[in-house]
Amino acid sequence: MSDDKNRATAAALLPLVGGAANVTSVTHCMTRLRLGVRDRSLVRDEALKALPAVLGVVEDDTYQIVLGPGTVARVTPEFAALVEAGADGAEAGTAAAGETAAGEAGSAPATDTTAPATADELAAQGAALKARQKARNATPVKLFLRRIADIFVPLIPALIGCGIIAGLNGLLTNFGVLPALVPALAAIASGFMSLIAVFVGHNTAKEFGGTPVLGGAVAAIIVYAGVAKVTAFGQQLSPGQGGVLGALGAALLAVQIEKWCRRHVPEALDVLVTPTVTVLLSGLVTLFGLMFVAGEVATAIGTCANWLLAHGGAAAGFLLGGLFLPLVMLGLHQALIPIHTTLIEQQGYTVLLPILAMAGAGQVGAALAVYFRLPGNRSIRTTIRSALPAGLLGVGEPLIYGVSLPLGRPFVTACVGGAFGGGFVGLFNQLGTTAGSTAIGPSGWALFPLLKGNGSLGATLLVYALGLLIGYAAGFLATYFFGFGKQALTDLNTVTPAPATGVPAASRPEAQVSP
Repeated sequence: MSDDKNRATAAALLPLVGGAANVTSVTHCMTRLRLGVRDRSLVRDEALKALPAVLGVVEDDTYQIVLGPGTVARVTPEFAALVEAGADGAEAGTAAAGETAAGEAGSAPATDTTAPATADELAAQGAALKARQKARNATPVKLFLRRIADIFVPLIPALIGCGIIAGLNGLLTNFGVLPALVPALAAIASGFMSLIAVFVGHNTAKEFGGTPVLGGAVAAIIVYAGVAKVTAFGQQLSPGQGGVLGALGAALLAVQIEKWCRRHVPEALDVLVTPTVTVLLSGLVTLFGLMFVAGEVATAIGTCANWLLAHGGAAAGFLLGGLFLPLVMLGLHQALIPIHTTLIEQQGYTVLLPILAMAGAGQVGAALAVYFRLPGNRSIRTTIRSALPAGLLGVGEPLIYGVSLPLGRPFVTACVGGAFGGGFVGLFNQLGTTAGSTAIGPSGWALFPLLKGNGSLGATLLVYALGLLIGYAAGFLATYFFGFGKQALTDLNTVTPAPATGVPAASRPEAQVSP
């Protein structure tokens, strides 16, 4: 039955993105189906937003349909199979239902008020905010950071899986259960991390227009045991030195050398000369320069993060938790992904992610306050009810762009909630109880299986859980008492009709929020 549901969802999506002929690529990340499309004008945004399975859409370098964690991993292969088979006419009845829902969603009258009173109006305003933010984010630096993020996003499922296995192995070790299984689980959990540089190199070359396997080949030098015989800057190199940062730099260099060779090497010699020169030159630079430099940078990142939280954990956590949502709005959060990965490589977990996850807790608390402050607005309350479960699991898109950001003040008070939650987690880091995550991607309640710290698992879980509760409470209280002016409360509490069927399209706006 579940397969039928996922297949039906895929079949409903396909005609709304222009059919199989309009799809050039199909991938997915934690929450989104990412599509390359030939003709953007064939994509029917409102019809997509009206589908019950769709939480929102994001237009970036790819067209992204937010389906939520778990769901996207099941729908994507079904969708890819339909594209491959050219089945753009499949499940016509489902598509027609999507058109009908889109028509109903589009029938809401437009409004130009400063205080939207319905979920449809909030969604329209949220979409406009998203569009303006996207235009502001189209700078060379932010576009580069987005490409860096695209290198690491495909690695997240493996990071999560290996992180959970590592946590399970830790429990077995601590309780002395199934000791014969411990070495096997350690190998399974550690294998990917020991070779992550190769995957980063492969993805970097692919993202920047080079040959992926050449990027992987150059990055593999970093983890090869034989580098211990090489001396650079008066020191013997260590396998893995430089980690993902070194792999990133090595693959970027390889791409540039490869492109130069493609332009200057005769076609008859290209198949022999280009890969040889690419691997040789970038390999030598990696061994006698990049590995040492990247290793120093990686060490500095780890030292700085640990020192900052050990000496100013409460203040640092307050700032990080409070500023994460604005960083997302500016597109600067993507710069943190290589830092998270470097910390995981160095010490087995990133101490930053649990703090940044408090921003989502503040958002949930703010949404709950909006719900209670607007008892007469059935439309917005329905939006919040439908989006809240995803928000608790760390998927903040519907709440942020569908509720708090268009309303204005609740977005600011959500940041206040994140600040207090982050300050609490940072304080315990300062006191010596570290809360970290063995993988990046999940937040909210979904982060619990990935938590790890320098003390007992129980203490780590307790610190994170209390941080979430404080984030919820601070976000709720700040929004309840300071989230609305008197006139806004009067305008927004105008009684509105509940949506006729399912979740209104407006409750599934565009967004991109992930710590």
